[in-house]
Amino acid sequence: MKLELRFFASLREALGVSQESIATPESIKTIADLRVHLAERGLPWSDVLADGKVLRCALNHHMVDASTALEDGAEVAFFPPVTGG
Repeated sequence: MKLELRFFASLREALGVSQESIATPESIKTIADLRVHLAERGLPWSDVLADGKVLRCALNHHMVDASTALEDGAEVAFFPPVTGG
């Protein structure tokens, strides 16, 4: 499956990349699977995308949860949690 990835704010800074096109193995079916797959790249990916870290995700510009199924050609965006003052 081909995906367009986007990383925002502190995630972009920590990873050193704002966007990326990737082809995933067939075993990657959900946002959660994708997150684990990316974390397996090693540092800094494993720190930024660690299982305990709270992240927001969007699929094709719609906020979704980790169990959401991926679609070929989709855009997946990762955001840090937003705080206000």
